[in-house]
Amino acid sequence: MPPPFPQVRRLGLQSYEPTWRAMQRFTDARTAATGDEIWLLEHPPVFTLGMNADPAHVLAAADIPVVRIDRGGQVTYHGPGQLVVYPLLDLRRAGLGVRDLVTALERSVIDYAGSLGIEAESRRSAPGVYVAGRKLASVGIRVRRGASYHGIALNVCNDLGPFARINPCGYAGLQMTRLADLAAVDSVSAAAEGLLPHLLRHLYRRSCGTAGTPNP
Repeated sequence: MPPPFPQVRRLGLQSYEPTWRAMQRFTDARTAATGDEIWLLEHPPVFTLGMNADPAHVLAAADIPVVRIDRGGQVTYHGPGQLVVYPLLDLRRAGLGVRDLVTALERSVIDYAGSLGIEAESRRSAPGVYVAGRKLASVGIRVRRGASYHGIALNVCNDLGPFARINPCGYAGLQMTRLADLAAVDSVSAAAEGLLPHLLRHLYRRSCGTAGTPNP
């Protein structure tokens, strides 16, 4: 039997493409006995395009590489200072559908932001988390063989400038924001530890029962 809750891996700064390929390999090698994992990390600067994304949304990549990948959604940016969360979950075992997973990721960020005194919200028509109309976190997932990879990217203390080189998530003129401008959070590690309890609670709500939030 797999463990009831995930192994959390704090991976630090990792190149994008090798991490993406590692997620694919992990997902393809899963069996019913494979435990879930949550990867917490940062990436060097990169623009990523979803499977059906329009490359015209990349306005001026310049020296930042552009990688087309196998998640949904349009274009986004990853860079140092941004917390990236990859939940590698057996969705059938967890009792989660795709919409449930997206909602759990969004609610985790909304609750964490709320604990910092920040009023955040999600939008059904445009996945992600927003504060006063500016985007704080972006969501893009892939489900294969009943299991998920990719995930959510939370702006913490990253340079927001590169977002001006794209139409973020396909929306021209969409403004971004970050935790460092909204609260006293100035490191990815602090954000990871603050977010994690909310993430586990929402992802494993069905498994927790009356036992409460799993221990990270």
